[in-house]
Amino acid sequence: MTWTETYRGTVHRWEVDNVDHFTVAYYFARFEDATLGMLHALGLVRDALGPGRAAIVAECRVRYLRELRVGDVLAIRSGVIGADDDGLRLGHEVVDSGDGALCTTVEQRVIATEVDRRTPSMLPRAALDLAHRHRVEWEGGPTPEIAQTVDDDAHLIDAARDTIKPWEVDAEGFAAPAAFIHRFTAANGQVLAAFGMTPAYLRSERRGFSTFEFRLALHGALRAGDFALVRSGLGHVGNSSMRIVHRMTEARTGALVATLEQSGVSLDLAARRPAPLPAELRARAMAMLVAPRAAP
Repeated sequence: MTWTETYRGTVHRWEVDNVDHFTVAYYFARFEDATLGMLHALGLVRDALGPGRAAIVAECRVRYLRELRVGDVLAIRSGVIGADDDGLRLGHEVVDSGDGALCTTVEQRVIATEVDRRTPSMLPRAALDLAHRHRVEWEGGPTPEIAQTVDDDAHLIDAARDTIKPWEVDAEGFAAPAAFIHRFTAANGQVLAAFGMTPAYLRSERRGFSTFEFRLALHGALRAGDFALVRSGLGHVGNSSMRIVHRMTEARTGALVATLEQSGVSLDLAARRPAPLPAELRARAMAMLVAPRAAP
């Protein structure tokens, strides 16, 4: 049971956000490196599954435990935390190389699929046997349920709309995970502004939004030139905490592409601590709460 180092690097200045810490989409660019590194170790490199097939991430849970800021150095260690005929569960730990502190944990469900149709298939037995030799002890918490799809259109707002750019695709020609997260991040700003946490308010009050957990599910794929539409709302409002729910579709066809539940807090930028929402803003946020899809 040994971890495999799959990434080592630094946080560049252009990768920090208005809260002055590592932008979540760039975390996902590092996770993509880590996933590819682990798949390479398991023999699931490009074309290993046969023509037109690949191993892809279908679900992902991220827990942000400690901030990374500009200039920080980091490494990612990866391992297998589960393997069966339906796919793999990979675990990644992001560590601050400066002091060894655990900053982030990532749990992914990886499946074999036909690239164009996204039709799941079984992993080769040799890959599963090798996966068991890369098992690690996992302390990232219980496996979460899949992120919920939200159909409460009355309380969802159009929060992001644009096209996938050629430089945002992966080696298979599909939008990379970071491309999804950049758009969900943009959608966050629209949701916050809708109940009064506008950019002007955030600047004047020295506030921000700090994420502590992601639950991402990828239901489809986008290519360069495809139109992405994100509709978003609030799934939970606490004293300082919020859960923002996002639903991304291909705008022209309406096909569901991805869902995300993003949990975070209103952050006091000076104290770097959660800050309660003012009563007026909280009341307006409560009026935006969406209802999750009922269980079938």
